Amino acid sequence: MRPRKILLWLGQLVLAVLVIGFVGRSVMSNWGELSALDVTLHPKPLWIVMAAVTVWITYALLIEAWRRILVGWNQSLRFDQAVPIWCLSNLGRYLPGKVWSIAGLAVLAQRVGVAGWAAAGSALAMQALAIGTGALVVAIWAPTGAAPSTEASSAARQLSPVLLVVAALVAFTAVAVLVWKPFSRVMTRVTGPKFELRPLPATTVLIAATATLASWLAYGVAFWLLAHGLFDTGQLTLQLSIGVFAAGYIVGLLALFAPGGVGMRELVFIALLGPVMRYDVALALAVASRLLLTGTEIGAALVALGLNRKKEVIGEPSG
Repeated sequence: MRPRKILLWLGQLVLAVLVIGFVGRSVMSNWGELSALDVTLHPKPLWIVMAAVTVWITYALLIEAWRRILVGWNQSLRFDQAVPIWCLSNLGRYLPGKVWSIAGLAVLAQRVGVAGWAAAGSALAMQALAIGTGALVVAIWAPTGAAPSTEASSAARQLSPVLLVVAALVAFTAVAVLVWKPFSRVMTRVTGPKFELRPLPATTVLIAATATLASWLAYGVAFWLLAHGLFDTGQLTLQLSIGVFAAGYIVGLLALFAPGGVGMRELVFIALLGPVMRYDVALALAVASRLLLTGTEIGAALVALGLNRKKEVIGEPSG
């Protein structure tokens, strides 16, 4: 085995150990917190399973949105190739910092023949679409009820209309720039023809944005199913669930210091669910949602590893 491959293998091993460690710590911490709460659960297994399946449907929507962006740049990437790349890189969100999942997506995409500029650009475009469409969902469905605690109130204030408008404008501007031909020409002059940035077709952006918007709605449905699968939450409507989940996720995404949005997402959930349920139930639901998402991400990654081993869709890097 060549030294370069040995170093690559060792690097992958170290990264895998780090990811497993941080994911394991997250699971144990959340499980311990849920067990310590004095809350009566009324588990309905079928509802919980439906919530998990809905989250996996959300992943499929996001994967297809990402693939569509790459296809819009004339990059060849089959859905069965995109699944393991997206699912494995998604675990990078548990590492400190916000760049690991984006970097993983770009690196793994290049290993199956996607151009470097397109791989990196698609990862950033997906983040922009997620923030832009998520801000739209929050503006429509997120409540503005009183928060049950000082910390939750502080987190909820981060959902101010000004912040949401700024986030949405920045996100949609970033995507619009990718469609704008003059910008592409300027960037090509700066980076050179080897890293030519081509404009995305408007139809591609529309399709990807629609799929991303649908994923927010599906996430909200999963949150609602989980709530009704664990607690007696008659006042928690589907619309409220969609708005609350999107709000918490957006704040967690914008909190650069929180790996995977841990802590910030839960505080927003508690703040916005305060008017319809007790503080302890809202906290338990927030922690249970974190456990559900971690479990579905691990499950998706295991399926991705099996798919990759069977079909070898993520090959060895060239050179």
